[in-house]
Amino acid sequence: MLKRIMAVCFLLSTALLVKAQSVSDMVEEAKQLEKQMKESEAFEKDKDILKIQPTQLEALNQASQLCSRIGNRQKNKEDKVNYYNQAKRYALQALKVDPNSPDANLAMAIAMGRMALISGAKDKVAASKDVKKYAELAIKFNPSLAQGYHVLGKWNFEVANLNAFERGAAKMLFGGLPDGSLQNAIADYEKCRQLDPAFILNYYELARAYKENDQQEKAIDVLKKALTLRNIAQDDASIKVDCRKMLDDLQ
Repeated sequence: MLKRIMAVCFLLSTALLVKAQSVSDMVEEAKQLEKQMKESEAFEKDKDILKIQPTQLEALNQASQLCSRIGNRQKNKEDKVNYYNQAKRYALQALKVDPNSPDANLAMAIAMGRMALISGAKDKVAASKDVKKYAELAIKFNPSLAQGYHVLGKWNFEVANLNAFERGAAKMLFGGLPDGSLQNAIADYEKCRQLDPAFILNYYELARAYKENDQQEKAIDVLKKALTLRNIAQDDASIKVDCRKMLDDLQ
C-alpha cells in the first residue's frame, strides 16, 4: 500500500514538474515572438499560458502591454476600447499577484494612459491621476525602468496641454491636478533615453515636447537620431514614418 501511495505521489510530482517546465518554455516562446515583432502571436501564446497558470506574472504583464499596443493600432474607437479594457484587466490581475511588481504597475499605467487619450474630458482627467500614480510606483519599485519615465513624461506632456474644459473638469472632480509641465516631460523623456537609448517611441515623444517648448533644433537632433536606430518593436517602422514627417516640417 505504501509503495502504491509513493508511486502516485511520484507521478503527481512528475506531472507538476512537466507542467511547470512547459509553462516556462511557453513564457520564453512568447518573449521570442514579441522580439520577432509578432505581437498578435505572442498575445495568443500568453492567453494559452494563462489558461494553464492564471497567475503567471510575466504572461499577465506581457499580455497587458501587448493589448495596449495592439489596441493603439486599431482603426475604430470600439476596438481600441476593447483592447484597452483587456489591458487593464490583465494588469489588475498582475497587481493582485504582486502589487510591488514594477512591470505590473507599468502595465496598468500604460493601459490607463491609452484609454485616457481616447476618452472625454471627465474620464481623461479621472484616469490621469491613476496614470501618474502607477507610473511613479513602477519607478519606485525599479528606478531603472525606462518606460516608467516615458509614461511619466507623457503624463506631464498631456497635463501641460489640457484645454480649458479639461482643466475645469479636473478642478470640479479633484480640485485640480498636480502640475504637469513641458520641462518635466522633457526631463522624464531624457531620463528614459538615458536608460534605454533604443526605445524609438520615446524619441518621437521627446521631439514633440521639444517642438512644443520652442526648441526646434533639439527636436531636429532627436528625430535625426531616431531615424538611425534599428527597429526592435512592431510599431517602430510606423513611428519612424511619423518622425520623418515631423522632421520634414521642422526643416
